[in-house]
Amino acid sequence: MGGHFGDLARLRHVITYSLSPFEQRAFPNYFSKGLPNVWRRFKGSVFKIAPPMIAAYLTYTWANHDHEQSKRKNPANYEKDE
Repeated sequence: MGGHFGDLARLRHVITYSLSPFEQRAFPNYFSKGLPNVWRRFKGSVFKIAPPMIAAYLTYTWANHDHEQSKRKNPANYEKDE
């Protein structure tokens, strides 16, 4: 009553190619083209990304330091207590 799973549709004029895993190269041109491309892209975007990140880090550390100082008690307020 129905076709088998592999015979559900017939495709005409479709050519498929495949390459054996033993013939593939996993990292072609990795060192000659890949690493220089990574360095070029890093240089192109570092000045766009680094300043906001540095500003955020400095703001975060300043806020934490200020918060820790505001939690401390002032010893001058308690000199005459006994």
